[in-house]
Order: sequence, then C-alpha cells, then structure tokens
Amino acid sequence: MIGRNGRGQWVVQDQRRLRGGLFVSRAEALKFAMFENGNRPGAAIMLPGTIELDFNAKPDMHLVSINGELQRAA
Repeated sequence: MIGRNGRGQWVVQDQRRLRGGLFVSRAEALKFAMFENGNRPGAAIMLPGTIELDFNAKPDMHLVSINGELQRAA
C-alpha cells in the first residue's frame, strides 16, 4: 500500500504491517514497493486520503488506517 501521511511524507506498508517505510518522493516509495512485492505492478496499491505507518498491529490483521479510521485492506 502506498499513500501519504498527515505530514505529506510518502508511506509504503505491506498489508500485514511487517514491512514499510517513509519516503521523500512518490517515485522512491513506488520503487521500494515494487522491489518488496517481486516487481508485480498489480500488487502495489495507491491509497486515497492519508495512511500512517504502523508497525504496532498484530501481523494477522489486514487493516490499514485511512484518515484515522481503520479500513479492511483488499
């Protein structure tokens, strides 16, 4: 999942919240996401709204925080 956090930084985080990071540009965020998912363009999802990097969730949860509200990720 790729999006921007509340401070305007680009965020990448996998659905299980085990890997991710903050990036200064969309290009760098997409480059990291593509590397992590085995270069499969369909596996990188651009999210609308804000997404906050969160490594505190349980790994079996498939939820993402969008605009401060937890949503089930596809």
